[in-house]
Amino acid sequence: MRIRAALAVTAAVAGAFAAVAATPAQAATEYSSALKVKGVQYDAPGRDSNSCSTGNTRDEYLTIKNYSSSATVNLKGYVVKDAVGTTFTFPSNHYLQPGDYIKLRGGHGTDSDANNVVYRQNCNFLWNNDKDTFNLYKPSGARADVHAYSASANDRDGNGYITYHG
Repeated sequence: MRIRAALAVTAAVAGAFAAVAATPAQAATEYSSALKVKGVQYDAPGRDSNSCSTGNTRDEYLTIKNYSSSATVNLKGYVVKDAVGTTFTFPSNHYLQPGDYIKLRGGHGTDSDANNVVYRQNCNFLWNNDKDTFNLYKPSGARADVHAYSASANDRDGNGYITYHG
């Protein structure tokens, strides 16, 4: 009787260790991409105005960084999508060297690898000021990164910017 009980406890403990060991591997697959979101300026400074001539949508941006130590990544075909399905697809080649980043800004402007900027060519705000979720998808459709935020929980200093992945 005691031997069976000891075997049952040993099996239960081994199963618990297996479940714990499986958890980090599953979490790591979510961020298997070299490209990740470094931060988001979800609330442009000042009063929100989506006027193309005098608005501040270009002050709202998503910073995407290449966290690889050796691979250059082309952003062409990557997709950024918010909680309600508003999307932006990188239409052109933009090569990010290891450790390099690019800011995806609202508004109109000239894309520049030298200045690390791509414009959405749209004067509407993409992120909500209170809470939102954004996804970064690879050209294959696989998720590269995802984050949800709320101003009250994630923006402790109230500056409208949240940092991810350091």
